[in-house]
Amino acid sequence: MAGGNMKTLCDDMLINILLRIPAKSLIRFKCISKILYDLIQSSVFINLHRNCTIIKDELLLLKRSIKVAPLEYNNVLSFLSGHDDNINDLKSVYPDLYIPRLTSRHGHRCYETIGPCNGLIVLTDFDAIVLFNPATRNYRALPLSPFKRKVRFHRSMRGGLGFGYDWIANDYKFVKLSEIFRDPPQWHPNEDREKTVEIYDLNIGSWRVFDYDCEKFPSVHWLPCFEIFYRGAYHWSAYAETPIILCFDMTSETFGGIKMPHTCHPYDAKIYSLVILNESLTLICYAGKQTVPDPIRDLTDIWVLKEYGVYESWIKKYTIKPLYIEATILLLKDHLLLLQSFSGQVMSNDLNSDKLEEVHFFSSAHSFTMIIYKECLTPVPKMEDTVEHNSM
Repeated sequence: MAGGNMKTLCDDMLINILLRIPAKSLIRFKCISKILYDLIQSSVFINLHRNCTIIKDELLLLKRSIKVAPLEYNNVLSFLSGHDDNINDLKSVYPDLYIPRLTSRHGHRCYETIGPCNGLIVLTDFDAIVLFNPATRNYRALPLSPFKRKVRFHRSMRGGLGFGYDWIANDYKFVKLSEIFRDPPQWHPNEDREKTVEIYDLNIGSWRVFDYDCEKFPSVHWLPCFEIFYRGAYHWSAYAETPIILCFDMTSETFGGIKMPHTCHPYDAKIYSLVILNESLTLICYAGKQTVPDPIRDLTDIWVLKEYGVYESWIKKYTIKPLYIEATILLLKDHLLLLQSFSGQVMSNDLNSDKLEEVHFFSSAHSFTMIIYKECLTPVPKMEDTVEHNSM
């Protein structure tokens, strides 16, 4: 009995030690012994490590497009780290990563970045979808949707793609929003047009059509840096008489909506971004493209939703000077707002001092994406086309 207690104590101590070790080191430790391999690969340990608060180091995962030929671009993933508020002092912690499947001839935007969710990200051009774990370097491509459109009809990915985790089913789901209309489009009120929602369950490995009341479904619009997975639901920009945040709960598979602040309306010529500030859903409202920003009319407002889902809890946190930008990219360290200009230049705006500085990143114009990323061991289920790279 004493021997059994000692073994349990040793096992607990080993797990406690391993939980303090970054994912990149744990991947190497799997080669030491079969015992370590089985432990680190176990779903129990992966979940404990993912939720461990001891490891606080977060990286910035930078996605950009590099032109390699007249009509060809490579998506490049870079892993950066820094310990102060100077965004230009970020250092690369791993070699840049090139994934063969992420070469595009569609233009410099190439793949949009979705996530992270439990250490997984998705890169998609809305036709091809790639699920990827940057820490383990494992990825797989999802199969194309088997649902065919009618002859002479065109599919528009106006709503884009959502990705998130169903904690009850322990499953990852992809939600594809699209419209199907005549090709070429005939823009009039009686146009033959229908909206579709398709869901891919990672555990099952297949697409299915989601049944919903399409007449009550709002008009969904893709906006750069708006879509986000938060509190078990994925969020898009939409209109239902007024601008709303459309939500899809991954567990209950139900749609809902959160009204935007009262200053937001369909004709305000504003563009919206959605970020997380101090664990609260935060809406950034800024002026669209124009020749000279109006110093009064085109102020940038930042609203925080203090109580999730409650319209009355919107609070205006900041109002800053007009920003002549294409998109907001990220809110870093709760006060550094990363922006991208129409020329492709990346800038940072300090919300405390309202100081605007250039950020020295090279990329093709409009292709820059940056996310806060914590390394996790979350596995990517294998298919025939899964490729593994275990060297960091």
